[in-house]
Amino acid sequence: MELAGIFHQPFTDAYVYDKETMHLKLRTKKGDIANVLLVWGDPYLFKKNKDGEYRWQSERLGMKKVVETEAHDYWFAEVKPPHRRVQYAFLLTGTDGKDIFYGGRGFYPPNEDTLNVPDYYFKFPFMHETDMFKAPDWVKSTVWYQIFPERFANGNPDISPKNVLPWGSKEPGVNDFFGGDLQGIIDHLDYLSNLGINGIYLTPIFEAPSNHKYDTFDYFTIDPHFGDKETFRKLVEKAHKRGIRIMLDAVFNHIGKNSNQWQDVLENGENSRYKDWFHIHSFPVREGDNGNIDGHDTLSFDTFAFTTSMPKLNTANPEVQKYLLDIATYWIREFDIDGWRLDVANEVDHTFWKKFRHAVVKEKPDIFILGEIWHDSWPWLLGDEFHSVMNYPFTQTIIEYFVDEKISAEKMMHSINQHFMHYMQSNNEVMFNMLDSHDTPRILTKCGGDKQKVKLALAFTFAHTGSPCIYYGTEVGIDGGGDPLCRKCMVWEEDKQDRDMLAFTKKLIRFRKDYQPTLTYGDLIWLKTDNDKQVVCFLRKDKNRTLLFAFNRSDAEQSIPWDDLKVKNSDSAKNIWENKPVQASALVLPPMQFTILEISD
Repeated sequence: MELAGIFHQPFTDAYVYDKETMHLKLRTKKGDIANVLLVWGDPYLFKKNKDGEYRWQSERLGMKKVVETEAHDYWFAEVKPPHRRVQYAFLLTGTDGKDIFYGGRGFYPPNEDTLNVPDYYFKFPFMHETDMFKAPDWVKSTVWYQIFPERFANGNPDISPKNVLPWGSKEPGVNDFFGGDLQGIIDHLDYLSNLGINGIYLTPIFEAPSNHKYDTFDYFTIDPHFGDKETFRKLVEKAHKRGIRIMLDAVFNHIGKNSNQWQDVLENGENSRYKDWFHIHSFPVREGDNGNIDGHDTLSFDTFAFTTSMPKLNTANPEVQKYLLDIATYWIREFDIDGWRLDVANEVDHTFWKKFRHAVVKEKPDIFILGEIWHDSWPWLLGDEFHSVMNYPFTQTIIEYFVDEKISAEKMMHSINQHFMHYMQSNNEVMFNMLDSHDTPRILTKCGGDKQKVKLALAFTFAHTGSPCIYYGTEVGIDGGGDPLCRKCMVWEEDKQDRDMLAFTKKLIRFRKDYQPTLTYGDLIWLKTDNDKQVVCFLRKDKNRTLLFAFNRSDAEQSIPWDDLKVKNSDSAKNIWENKPVQASALVLPPMQFTILEISD
């Protein structure tokens, strides 16, 4: 038995799932442990035995090995402590037949002296509901649609910039304007509703000189090229009537150089009342002076990347905090928005985000907080900052397998497992899952124009726990490389749209909604990962339903025996994706295809 491979982190691998239930996880070296028993009970519950001795009262529960990765096995158990407090430890039996006790003070022999001494146990003192991770329930059933407003639709040409280009007349350049606006989104709400969308994520809409608006200079004003507050109010109201939520983009890491605050610093230097709003190392801060050259690492003040037009805000400054929190609560209070997406969230201090969460949840208890983080996000998802993050590590695994074809089916499975085990289940249920965005090449371009790869990747994404997102235009076959080519104008002429892709996307969204409880809460059970045949099969299973997903990434037809899928016979399998009979001998998958079956007991 490899003791160094055994790991449990209290308050991370033991957490409150709901007000009655605790989840506990244990990690061990892969293939090293044969069995794990959870020993648990109330730390204050002692009873006198027949010898007159008081003994701690405990229960034993077999833990389930739920997933494996390249290096580890993960074990899981769920308990409901009647008095909302618990002490616990693990009894492990190795594949070598040896037993060990693992608790809060490490490893001990599993004898009666150890088992009855509370000091050896892990503790969870009390299950406070206020400390529990909580996310809005509505997010779990939401299918998002990300819109880059300047490129979605021009609904009011009268407010377009003077240098506006004809819609879709060229590949977009960094500084091009095509006239997309809020009215254009309003005009196409029925289109989004018919597609099945019930959540819209808008990139920034506040006043800024660029087409992307991430260089905001007035957070209290809608950019005049997008519309005004009444137009935005109409958008929210009309969306809500259709059951569509609206999430805005908050750029609080930095501010645009045209903002009043930064302009005051440029004009007054060290005498500016706003100098402490920023991270300034030396004056002057004017472009061209003191090493302040855009894109260089010699800047005399902190910025987003090395972009001189985006000076970084000092969110530890109480004045800055008040300014940003006033913005965040204003758009909730006055316009009833449903969520905030937080740009460059990982570069803002945790103290500010805790205050942000408190302020916005107080304003609207079911507001959704989504952070833009491209890496491990555990510190932001403990229950006092964000509800979710843009799930880029999950995305990258899907891209590596289905699109780039540079990892094996087994490697993909291990990566997905590790990702889901890294977070609490309540985190995973509201993760923001997407294949592309305004910051990445479009999925069709990543796939080299291979639409079938796109379908496989989308279906796999929609099959997993989390809240899926479609980047505008994916459903009609828009392609595009990295920024700015990923920000093309939406195609509205039906003869230029990929109508097959549109029908597929509608069908996939409908499936997601019809089976949402199983796809959100159901177990993920891997059945087959064949590296040679490039086949992946897994179950999503809850107490009411069992769904079997089968993906064939290869260019050849693949036949999978029912026994390999733990299906009794073909009579117990119903093809719910294609609504056609299944073959009696095996599950047959054409090249580059997937299918979804419902399995009866």
